[in-house]
Amino acid sequence: EVQLVESGGGLVQTGGSLRLSCAASGFTFDEYAIGWFRQAPGKEREEIACFRPDDDSTYYARSVKGRFTIATSNDKNTMSLQMNSLKPEDTAVYYCAASSVAAGSCPISGFWGQGTQVTVSS
Repeated sequence: EVQLVESGGGLVQTGGSLRLSCAASGFTFDEYAIGWFRQAPGKEREEIACFRPDDDSTYYARSVKGRFTIATSNDKNTMSLQMNSLKPEDTAVYYCAASSVAAGSCPISGFWGQGTQVTVSS
């Protein structure tokens, strides 16, 4: 079965750090664009960090650039999102995604994780 399983969300204070992980089963990320998206209550889902292996291109949303880092494990079975200097406005449900189809550096359609809640307290 092909699926993505996320872990690592939780509650953190402003200025703190969290690391989200997304484990793939049934495939590896070698030839897939990967990305992290988030959706806050009452807001549309936004793409925040993406990586495309075929051209090594990376995208970060302006709101997270310099604070968040997307990466994959050496065996290409896990992707991660290291989040530093967290702010209350980073509070959202975070989703990982992977697709063989990309728009720029970010995956479109494809596989999605179940989502993990990140809450940053002020």
